[in-house]
This record gives sequence, structure tokens and C-alpha cells, in this order.
Amino acid sequence: MADSIMSKAATMEIPINSNGDTGALPEDDSLEQDLQQVMVSGPNLNETSIVSGGYGGTAEGIIPTSTIKGNPCTQPVLYLRMKSRGIIVPPSRSAASCIASQSQDFPGPNVHSSGSGSSVTAEEATRGVAVEKFDIVKKWGLNTYKCTKQMISERFGRGSRTVDLELEAQIDVLRDTKRKYENVLRLARALTNHFYSMVQTQHALGDIFADLSQKSPELRDEFGYNAETQKLLCKNGETLLGAINFFVSSINTLVNKTMEDTLMTIKMYENARLEFDAYRADLEELNMGPRDAVTLARIETAQQQYQVHKDKYERLRSDVTVKLKFLEENKVKVMHKQLLLFHNAISAYFAGNQQQLEQTLKQFNIKLKPPGSDTPSWLEEQ
Repeated sequence: MADSIMSKAATMEIPINSNGDTGALPEDDSLEQDLQQVMVSGPNLNETSIVSGGYGGTAEGIIPTSTIKGNPCTQPVLYLRMKSRGIIVPPSRSAASCIASQSQDFPGPNVHSSGSGSSVTAEEATRGVAVEKFDIVKKWGLNTYKCTKQMISERFGRGSRTVDLELEAQIDVLRDTKRKYENVLRLARALTNHFYSMVQTQHALGDIFADLSQKSPELRDEFGYNAETQKLLCKNGETLLGAINFFVSSINTLVNKTMEDTLMTIKMYENARLEFDAYRADLEELNMGPRDAVTLARIETAQQQYQVHKDKYERLRSDVTVKLKFLEENKVKVMHKQLLLFHNAISAYFAGNQQQLEQTLKQFNIKLKPPGSDTPSWLEEQ
């Protein structure tokens, strides 16, 4: 019965009116009743046949759905095809459940999960960081290129550079002074090492004389006098070593900290001067070219960059001027004190004036370490 009904429906000719609606069929009621009986009590839709062609097609276009096994979702497809042809057929329970499952598997465009939103936000944040890093590298590369070009032009005499004659002269004097002070520091350290060796030798010699004075009764007085003299020289030598070490420490601070800090600022100033000249030359080159819309925009950008580097150059030039002034005042003050200390200590030592030597150390607030203080006790070593 199902085969006769489906063949009748497949070969039925349906008239179409002017509005595209199906016309009234005299056998619609009976056909609808028969189809309802088929869907309720008849065989499964998988056992029916689907017409692949249009109405009035041959038998070759009929595909048996029973060959598609394990796919209940063919029922809603058959139902939709029959509905589009004007045949009202209530879908079976399995077909309705398949349609519902398909609607759940493929949600509409307005359904968004929170996981996808968070992933999009993280992706946008990562992309923003990458773009920012790329801009930093791009600016650094452009700045390096301009400065290198300016440096090469200056080396070969093709580019102009900004020169502050007074400031450049002061910088040259500072560098020459630093080299000379480094030489003084090197010689003072050498004197300290040599004098320390002499003091240690005098100390060992005094110990030997004292021992021989105990073991040689016939030369006890002679060995005793020499032992006392070497011990006195050793004591005065340790006092002089304290003064020389203080002198070396002060010179080292002046050269390797105070002067070096000023030279670091000078180095920053010279880099700023190079950048300023590089952007100045770039602006001058653009001003000499044509004045179209693109060039005017580039000139405006170059003018802004030129002003930024000009302000930086002038600020660092002011910092260098101030630091050079303070450095000169500090150098005179420190060297006046240290040179006076060195002269008085050396003169008192070689004159044998122990009282004046000790007074010199008190004058400059120099405290000597007690003998053996550099060597830790056995408790500290544990």
C-alpha cells in the first residue's frame, strides 16, 4: 500500500496558480489520510523510496532509503521534501528528535560561549603587546640608522656637527686631568706596596735582633739598640702607611667615582648631540626637496622629532656644565686636603718626628687599625 501511495505522490502532477500556491486537489483528503496511516502504523520511512528527480521522473530516479542504514536523520529530510511539495506529513518521533539534536549541534549566530570571548580578549592583548614591541624596535632601528649615517658623514667631513667650543674645551681638560690623576693613583699604590714590604722587613729584622740579643751575651747591647730602632721605624712606618692609604682611597674616589660620573653624563650629552645633528640634517634634507602633500607630512614629523632631540641636547648640555663646575670645586677641596696630608706625613716620618706624624693623623681624623686586626680570630674562622 505504501509503495502505491508513494508512486502516486511521486508521479502526481500538481498545478500551480499565478501566485505560486498549489492548487486544490480533489484527492488531497484521501491522500493525507493514507499518508497519516502510513506514518503511524505503516513501515518505517527508511523503507520507503525517495524520488531524486522532479515529478513525472522515471523509475531510475527512485533511490531506496533502506540502503542507508543507521541514519535516522533521513526521515526529516524526506519530511521537508514532502512538505515543500505541499504534502503535510507529521514527522515521526525519531525524526523530531533528530531535528532537535541537529538544532543543538548547530546553534544560531547569536549563541556565544564565554570561553570564545575570553580567548578573543587574550588574543587581542597579545597582539597589542606584539605591535608595541614592533614599534619600539622600528623606532630604535630608524634612530640607529640616522645616527650611524651622521657619524660616518662627520668622520669623512661631509656632515656638519654642532660644537660648543667652551664646553668642549672643559671636557678635554677634564679627560686630561683624569688621565694624570690615574697616573698619580697608580704611583701612590706602588709606593704603598713597596713601603708596606719595607715595614714588614723592618719588623722581621727587629725580631731577629731581639732574639740574637738574648742568645749573644757579648753583643746583647748592640743587638738590643738595633732591635729598638727597627721596632720604632716599624711603628712609624705603620702610621705613615695609614696616611698613604687614606690618600690613595680619596684619590680613587675622586677619579673612579666623581670624575667617572661626570664623564658618563658627558657621554650621554655627546650621544644626544649626535642624535640632534642627525635629525637636524634629516630636516634640512626634507626642506630642500619638493613640497607635495606627502613631503609636507614628513616635514612636520621631522620637525617634531627635531624639537624633541633639541630639547634633550640642551638639557644634557646644561647638566654637563653644572657637573663640571661642581667637579672642579670638589676636586680643589679634596686635593688641597690630601696633598697637605701627604706632605706632612712624609716629612714627619723621614725627619724622625714621631709626635708630628701622630699629630698629622689626628688633624685629618685618620684612625689606625690595631696590629693584628686584619687577621680574624680562631672563633671567627669557625
